[in-house]
Amino acid sequence: MIPVATTATRHLTVLYDANCPLCVHIRHWLLAQRWLVPLRLLPAASFEAQRRFPQLDHASTLREITVIGDGGQVWTGTDAFIVCLWALAEHRPKANWLATPAGRPFAKAAMYTASAWRAAVRDGSNDGAAGGSADAEEPACGDRCSAPR
Repeated sequence: MIPVATTATRHLTVLYDANCPLCVHIRHWLLAQRWLVPLRLLPAASFEAQRRFPQLDHASTLREITVIGDGGQVWTGTDAFIVCLWALAEHRPKANWLATPAGRPFAKAAMYTASAWRAAVRDGSNDGAAGGSADAEEPACGDRCSAPR
């Protein structure tokens, strides 16, 4: 879960859904944080993501946050969320706690809430909140949002 390696992690690549307003908001938030480990934010399933990480299932990276370590480690879902926080100066202690058996349910709840919000935007059932509308013809994040398994 939390990166453990014999060498220091030099950077993490975060794949995010560039067509999802929540994912883009979180991208901007991550860019504004002080990093202990540099983050490279890359649109999921983009040409560049496919070029850099040909071994990944790129369709799944659109459904679930994916983080790749410079040593080839791959985290998805709740683990990816925790690793993102681990990379941030202000949030590393929280990430360490979220990685414990006591904290993990809270991390899962945060991921479930984010997925539910994405689903509401996709389905148009958010009544206009967060940049979408109930009568929008095209869902804000396409048909790629899903609740975690």
